[in-house]
Amino acid sequence: MFAVTATQTDPDHPLAGLTLGERPEPTTPDGWTTVSVRAAALNHHDLWTLKGVGIRQDRLPIVLGCDAAGVDEDGNEVIVHAVIGSGPDETLDPRRSLLSETYDGTFAERVAVPRRNLVPKPASLSFEHAACLPTAWLTAYRMLFDKAGLEPGSTVLVQGAGGGVATALIALGRAGGYRVWATSRTEAKRERARELGADQVFETGARLPERVDAVMETVGQATWAHSLKSLKPGGRIVVSGATSGGVPPADLNRVFFLQLSVAGSTMGTRDQLQRLAVFLEQTGVRPVVDRTLPLAEAREGFAAMAEGEIFGKIVFSG
Repeated sequence: MFAVTATQTDPDHPLAGLTLGERPEPTTPDGWTTVSVRAAALNHHDLWTLKGVGIRQDRLPIVLGCDAAGVDEDGNEVIVHAVIGSGPDETLDPRRSLLSETYDGTFAERVAVPRRNLVPKPASLSFEHAACLPTAWLTAYRMLFDKAGLEPGSTVLVQGAGGGVATALIALGRAGGYRVWATSRTEAKRERARELGADQVFETGARLPERVDAVMETVGQATWAHSLKSLKPGGRIVVSGATSGGVPPADLNRVFFLQLSVAGSTMGTRDQLQRLAVFLEQTGVRPVVDRTLPLAEAREGFAAMAEGEIFGKIVFSG
């Protein structure tokens, strides 16, 4: 079968290890099944894998991709939950992994997954939109509706509008009744964020008209100081990523004096993925797709992500 594979890692030239071509058909251990992939979405995780982050070298070559929607062996339209783990919250399993870390991922014609990882795809969701949910949109859903601890009407600041998680946070937050503010370095992305539902948009690092109830943080080092300064006393930062670096100054004096909270969030559970799909079905909210490419043209998508030339999700069609 055709697949997109990481055959080597290079922190400086990640695309050097990106290989497109034939791979063996997936095998299915007991309790697993095979899904025919109709659409798969690109994440920063895939680029980090090519840089050598979070992947053991003895796992190479490995098929890339965490997200997919497709058809199972019984003909059901399904969404694939990317977290391989056990327990009521798979994300807390210390032995958990994502597809494409220990097991082959979704950038292929077919992918093997545990049966418990399949979620029904609502008929109203296209395969392309459904494929965007398991990583970026599920991460945003959990950040907003689980970790933030907010009521509708609260003000939420989203740092770094443009990426998959940030665009999901804006769209979901607006649909959930929050007042959503967003930052970006570029005027074009700020305007896109406003079109997506942001109530106000600001340049990265700009002084805000008032402090916010919570900050949704995926950028990390470059925006961390601004995130802390933007919070009301008792406010909370929910952090699910650190694309610009993971070791900013903690500013602990501000944290304890203003009684701020920092909550980490990683992915989400299978049940949350199912509720997210229902949320989109009921509200009409849909993921922002930057572009859809045939899987055979995956290199173009990886290059665009590496350059930061995207707004929303890049989707590969089967």
